[in-house]
Amino acid sequence: MRITKFILCSLLVSICSATCSAAEILQQESTQPGTWSTDVIGIEEMHLSASFWVEQLEKNRKVLKTETEISEFNNRVFSTDQHMVDLDLFPDLLSGQQVKESIQAISKPYKSELYHVNGEILNSEGYGKYTAELGLENIGESVRVQFALVVTRSDMRTYPTDDSFYKSRENQNLDRFQENGLFPGDALAVLHVSANREWSFVQSYNYAAWVKSKDIAIGDRQTILEYKNAARFLVITGDKVITAYNPEITVLSELQLDMGVRLPLADRAIENNRLYGQNPYTSFTVLLPVRNSTGKLEIKPALIARNKDVNKGYIPFTRENIIHQAFKFLGERYGWGHSNNARDCTGFVMEIYKTFGIQMPRNTGQQGSGTFGENTRFGPASTLEEKLQILHGMDVGDLIYVPGHVLMYIGKVDGQPYVIHDVSVFRYTDANGEYYEGLLNGVSVTPFIPLYGSRESKYIDLMYNIKQIR
Repeated sequence: MRITKFILCSLLVSICSATCSAAEILQQESTQPGTWSTDVIGIEEMHLSASFWVEQLEKNRKVLKTETEISEFNNRVFSTDQHMVDLDLFPDLLSGQQVKESIQAISKPYKSELYHVNGEILNSEGYGKYTAELGLENIGESVRVQFALVVTRSDMRTYPTDDSFYKSRENQNLDRFQENGLFPGDALAVLHVSANREWSFVQSYNYAAWVKSKDIAIGDRQTILEYKNAARFLVITGDKVITAYNPEITVLSELQLDMGVRLPLADRAIENNRLYGQNPYTSFTVLLPVRNSTGKLEIKPALIARNKDVNKGYIPFTRENIIHQAFKFLGERYGWGHSNNARDCTGFVMEIYKTFGIQMPRNTGQQGSGTFGENTRFGPASTLEEKLQILHGMDVGDLIYVPGHVLMYIGKVDGQPYVIHDVSVFRYTDANGEYYEGLLNGVSVTPFIPLYGSRESKYIDLMYNIKQIR
């Protein structure tokens, strides 16, 4: 019976393929009894295909911003947003007080109780232990800033520790000591090291926190900035891409590179057409940072096969590309602050836009309150009718901000707006008015209007900004 059903389904796909779209094929397949189901309201299997949403777009592939316009956009963001830091202009010398204030801005007790993985409450004694590791007493009147490149994907932490803490004993999904993620090739200003010297307090282009010292390599400022600003570069456009196997430099062998990572391309021809025992002509030769035995920076060539999801330079900023990039993350597990080798809602948005060369602040509040882009803001006096009017006029890629969360608009189904977002739970009331809460914990496609941000309020009630970048 199963074989017969498989043959019938295969014939359906074969017959349809000449005349039907991919979305239509998915729709027909999903009507077969028992093949697919979900507890997510308003979703059919065809909605999980990027092609379904691309087919709704106008046929022209209009570029929303040129490379020059994106560069100008970034310049405005860096010059007007206090959360963005241009490392090209970062001072070589800071006062000790400045460094202490930067550390204490992030390394401070959480606003509510936190629980260790074993269920114990993090008390004042526990915080005291982590505060002692900051090494604030070792900061002098002035601090000579060092510069570094990240050599492997690494976590940015609240305190210099791997210890994890959560808001409840039962839900241990969101580690509140996790702040952000860093990726190979990211440039950093290094301001301080922990008391045991195993951690470094660093400033990236949009965040400051603690990172393991072994995950970064210290170099001279000019080398770091030349690497960061290289004119010829490769952009990782897949969700995750790995470098080629390397028997000679193991730290460069099958190294994971996430979407949005930008790496300089090697300028010179490889001697004797060999690199690590391989002819490089079927690959892109990129330059990657390596940390030597003394912690210093070395730049080494590495190979990325041409069949990987990468691009020379940034990809064109079009609505079609926004959809394709977003759906490459579909189903990836949610990772608060880039934990779980994944990303959270703002990380999801940032990595997509980085493939176009667009840079943003790190957190939802920073993005949502930021003046960059075109903003439609809502307050207590905003009516539901006003919000619905704006929602129904959105374009693909527009960002919807509610407290603590961001969602990306991808199109409409039966006139209702749909979004893709990286989210842990979803809530709605069913046809009988019964409240339902389910688990997503990953990059998901959902309708927007029926969903609740809390048991008391819908997302549309909580929505305070729609940001358009065009």
